[in-house]
Amino acid sequence: MPKLKTKSGAKKRFKITGTGKVVAAQAGKRHGMIKRTNKQIRNQRGTTILFESDAKNVKKFFLPNQR
Repeated sequence: MPKLKTKSGAKKRFKITGTGKVVAAQAGKRHGMIKRTNKQIRNQRGTTILFESDAKNVKKFFLPNQR
């Protein structure tokens, strides 16, 4: 069997924490800030922990060597 390669798009977008959780950037801040509330913009700063079901897929299909 050949080695599994990490998806290069995923390694730029996700990071695995020491406890095995997946960290990603907040969604919804690429464009259209004028129609978002200031509270929403404030709360979307930084990163967030993915839900376990999403994290499972990311670790299995996109970051196979990061377990």
